[in-house]
Formats: sequence, structure tokens, C-alpha cells
Amino acid sequence: MQHRTVLLHEAVEALWDAAEGPHPQGVYVDATFGRGGHSRLILSRLGPEARLIALDRDPDAIAHATQGPDAITDPRFQIVHAPFSSWAEVIADLGLGPVQGLLMDIGVSSPQIDNPARGFSFRFDAPLDMRMDTTQGESAADFLAHASVDELTEVIRTYGEERFAWPIAKALVARRDEGQPVRTTGELSAVVARTVKTREVGQDPATRTFQALRIHVNRELGELEDALASALTMLAPGGRLAVISFHSLEDRIVKTFIAKHSKDEVDRRVPFAAPKPLMLHAIGRLKPSESEVSGNPRSRSAVLRVAERTEVPWSPESEAGAGRASRGKAGGAKGGGAKVGGRGGRR
Repeated sequence: MQHRTVLLHEAVEALWDAAEGPHPQGVYVDATFGRGGHSRLILSRLGPEARLIALDRDPDAIAHATQGPDAITDPRFQIVHAPFSSWAEVIADLGLGPVQGLLMDIGVSSPQIDNPARGFSFRFDAPLDMRMDTTQGESAADFLAHASVDELTEVIRTYGEERFAWPIAKALVARRDEGQPVRTTGELSAVVARTVKTREVGQDPATRTFQALRIHVNRELGELEDALASALTMLAPGGRLAVISFHSLEDRIVKTFIAKHSKDEVDRRVPFAAPKPLMLHAIGRLKPSESEVSGNPRSRSAVLRVAERTEVPWSPESEAGAGRASRGKAGGAKGGGAKVGGRGGRR
């Protein structure tokens, strides 16, 4: 399937106020370059004195950005081979910042899914790799070669939300103990298919297990949490955060993070205490249009959430003070049809 950037215009336009446009000398970050759809559109909107720094931990993405006919040669652009969680460190090392806009498009790209050698899909029988960065780390097959039943159950249940996690884990370990460890996508898919007797209509039995192993191998949720935390210290006042997620585990983290830092909740122990300073202003939540989903079915589950940094300075005390909000209802930005590129009500 041809790669199509999800929520392309919506996500890019969310990085600045619709009336004011991009900051003339602003620093913008595309923390998940992929095949560069968002980066190229951002560059087309930026002025000559602005900068765009992109990151990706996939060597194929770096090669796509720097080599061949699609290489980006714009002097305002620079790409770094690094996980998106380290975007703030990259910006600091380059002597740049604060940042006026941060975009993260979380998840696996179509080129990764459609390349059998990467081991992300059960549609092909290929080595069970699943690493975003193929130059380092443990592959999914390596993890299966040593993980206990309890470890596998926890990973598959937590990251795949799979109700058959324990029998799947037990079957995988039993096969390994028989001298036949799972090393390919086809073998993994077959084990799950024999174990899971019922599944939602239209969904392959192995879908949730593949998702769980991919998230675990790439530490995807931890990467997201680290990347979001850096937004509080590196975004300039009025700077925008735009995050596209593709499944409920990711979206829950983004939703809770924005709510934690944008909504004050009354502490019943001290109901008359002064409101805590809020470091974010929630702007909106947006899903792909019907026409986009029709043309690109893989966009169906995407959710874009946008927030704007307030002028409240970050401090360890303010971070701790925000904790009570996270313990409440994790209600993200209201209004599913909010115009995320509109004015954010800066404080």
C-alpha cells in the first residue's frame, strides 16, 4: 500500500495560530519523520529564517530523507538518527530552542508494515524482528527466546489488551521448550491462531499479540511519555504540541498528559487554595474525515490532540502540584470537532 501521511494538513496547521502563522525565526520539530510528509509541508509554510529539526530511529527513514531523488536539501532542515523521546536533548545539543512547535506521529508507518523483512506484519512469513531501529536492541524473536510465561502474559495482556494472553504465552513457551522457538512472523501467527478460538469479525487472531510485542520491543509507550514530558520544558510560551496516535493505549497517555497540565481540579482537603498554575492549554481533538478514511483505511483509528504551552514556567513544584489532576478523570480536550488550527486562547 502506498504511504499516505495521516491528517497531513490538520496536524501541520495545528502547530501555529491560524491568524498569526508560523513564527518567522521559529524552531519546529518533527519528532517522527517517517517518510517526511509532515516535514515537507511544514517547510513549505516556514519563513527563510525558521528551522525544522526532524528525528527518526529507523535507518530507512534517515536514508529516505538524505539520499536519492526524495532527499530534502533545504538548508532550514536537519534530520537526526534518534528516538523521538530524545527530541529535547537533540535540540539542546544543536544549541537551539525554545521550540515553537512539536509534532509527533506515533506508530508504525506503511513502509515498515509493508516491508516483509521488518517483521511487523503477519501478512508475510519473515524473520520476527519488529525493531524500529534495526541497528540496536533486542528483536521480538530474541525476546520470545528467553521470556517466561509470566513475562509474556504481562506484555501481551498490557500492550495488546488480549484476553487470551496467558494461553498464548503458555503455547509460545511450550513450543520453545520443545526445541522449536518462534523465529518468524508466520510461526507466531500460527501459534496464536491455534490458541485463540474466537476473535472479532474481520480481525486476525494474531493482531493484538503482534501489537503487544512491537510496543514492548520498541518501548513505545515509555518513549511517548518521555517525549511529552520534555514539551513542558522546551516549548516556548505559545508553542504548540500536536500528537497523532493510532490506538487507545497511546491516545490515553496523550489525553491524560494534556488534561493533567491544562485542567485544575479542586482538592477537597483544601477547597479554598489558590488554583495551581497550568502549563498547557488544551486546544482540541480531531479525527480523520470520512473522505480520508475512505482513501486511506489505515487512518481510521488516528486521533490528533493539540495543546499550547502557557507562560507558566516549569518547575519541579509545579509538576508535582499537577499530580492531583492526573488522579482525577483523564478528560482530554473537549469537542471532537474542535478546529485545532484556530486561536488557542493564550495565557
